[in-house]
Formats: sequence, C-alpha cells, structure tokens
Amino acid sequence: MRSYREHLILSGSSVKQALGVLNELSQDAILFVIDGSEKLIGSLTDGDVRRGLLNDFTLESKIDEIIQPNPRFIRKGEYNIQKIIEYREEDYRVIPVLDDSNVVVNIINFRHIKSYLPIDAVIMAGGRGQRLQPLTDTTPKPLLNVGDKPIMEHNLDRLAMYGIDDFWVSVKYLGDQIKKYFGNGKHKNISIEYVWENEPLGTIGAVAQINNFKHDYVLVTNSDLLTNIDYEQFFLEFIKHDADLAVLTIPYQVAIPYAVLETEKGEVKSFKEKPTYTYYSNGGIYLMKREMLAYIPKNNFFNATDLMQELIQINKKIISYPFSGYWLDVGKHEDFEKAQTDINNIKFK
Repeated sequence: MRSYREHLILSGSSVKQALGVLNELSQDAILFVIDGSEKLIGSLTDGDVRRGLLNDFTLESKIDEIIQPNPRFIRKGEYNIQKIIEYREEDYRVIPVLDDSNVVVNIINFRHIKSYLPIDAVIMAGGRGQRLQPLTDTTPKPLLNVGDKPIMEHNLDRLAMYGIDDFWVSVKYLGDQIKKYFGNGKHKNISIEYVWENEPLGTIGAVAQINNFKHDYVLVTNSDLLTNIDYEQFFLEFIKHDADLAVLTIPYQVAIPYAVLETEKGEVKSFKEKPTYTYYSNGGIYLMKREMLAYIPKNNFFNATDLMQELIQINKKIISYPFSGYWLDVGKHEDFEKAQTDINNIKFK
C-alpha cells in the first residue's frame, strides 16, 4: 500500500523535483504542497506543470508559482458524511485529510477505499478461543489464517476500506503476538493502539480504559467475525435514526411444520398453517455515540449486552440493523473450516 506521504512535497521544491514524484505516482498523480510544519499550502498536478511550462516557467522554477492554492480537503473527525459522498461521486479521487491546525495527517484515495467515516474502531481480541483448541494453544484466535491472512486482518482491512483509520485493539491471551503482527498500523496508513486486559473484562468492558478517542462515534466489533457489511450504510442508518447505539443483527427464520393455533383462555381464535417466524440474533458489531461509553464501568467484567440493557433502562435509543449479507462467527472448528471455503467464493470487496 502506498504511504500517504508520497503525495506530499515541500514548498520551495523545483518543478523538476515535482515531475519526478508525479511520474512515480502514475495514475494517482497529484501532489499536496506543505510548509515546514506540514500545513497544506496547495496542490499540484501534471496539468499545472504543463501550463506553467507553457507560460515560460523552467524545470528549475519553484512549484509555489504554479500550484493551486485552494485544494479540496477533508477535516479529520468531520461529521458531514454527505460531503464525503459528494466528493466520491464527483470523482475527486485523492483528497488530503487535515487536522484542526491544517496539518496533513492522511490522504485518502477513493480508488482504494470506499468512504471516510468519522469513527473510531475498537476490535476485541483478548479471548482464549477455547472452542478452537488445539489451534489456539500457541496462536491467538485472531491470528488464525482464513485464506491468505488472519481472521482479524480481514476484519481490520474491511474497516479501513471505509476510511476508518483510528483503531484500538483489546488484547489479553497471547496479545504480544497480535501486537507484533499488526504493530502501530503505519504500514496500512492507519493508527493502532492496544488495550491490555489484566483480567477478563467481557465483550466490551475493556473499552472503558480508552480515554483518547478521536471521533464522536465509536464502533466496537469482535475480532473473529468474517463479514462483507457495508459500514457506510450502517453509519448512514445510525445517523438517519439519530440512534444512541446500533447493533448489527442477523435474521434467523424458524419454520414450523404444523399449523399454529392462536388461543385465548383456551378458546381457539385463529390458526396459521405452517408459519415461518423471523428472529434477530446479535451480530457482535456495535456503533454508538461516544458518550454512551460513560455507562461502561471501569475495571469490571461487562458485556455489550449489559450495556444495551443499561441503555434501554434509561430510555436511550437503540436500533437493530438487520443484515442479510455474509456474516460468520469463526468460533468453532466447523465455522473455521467453512470460512476457508467461503473466503474464495464470497465477494468481500
């Protein structure tokens, strides 16, 4: 993966230097000009260089004389997802991301990612994986390969595909292996920090230890899920309903092979012939407003279902996001074997 820094060039560089970098960037040929503090000054394309040369600039001229001074950009943590969608639909492919001081902190390329969501992601990866023993005796479950890479890497890469670039990973069992494998995320143009559980803290308890989230929205997911969820649609549905928390749910249909009677005080009022009922199961992916995390107690065992119950009791708005795409909890040997086949047949891009 190309580092975003390859699109950066210092103010005062020559046109010849810029042409060399633009040539290396090939079809992504756009540069963002920065000052010594890495604040954005402008942008530069092949077209800008050609126009400059036609106006008698030379290869030794400074690029500052031919740059575009007001390039489009995205503000880190910006809520306006519609602006992101607009840029994408208008075919602005390569866009810088600025912090509040106008420093370039990332560059997104819509040839490689689908969106840029204002979300922090927490991946829960501390479990023992007992049902997958002996595979997990020396390897943590998140690092078991499905196809050509670990389960958790499929999960992380899909989140990153939607522009999520701030990650926290909760680790415990063989956590050093996970940290060694993923590192700080720099090689994927993302940031990864680690939360260590000294004692098991349940499916969401470790999140209470994080106090430096970058965004107003936090997504928490299990590390052992294999899914092709569209995270942008998940976020848009969350925003549409002004929810406090959304949970991905998996529909299960139960077919009754007999007529079902509906009775009242022993009297048959009606019946349904061989009905099918649909139930919704917890899919292990949660999206919430950051302030909901205040209801997670620190240093206590606490599950995501405990948080949902707490929020229901105080009348917070929790919505279900029914998902009919591919979803698999790789928790048992038969699931692990199924994942090896599915990864070659399911569209995950």
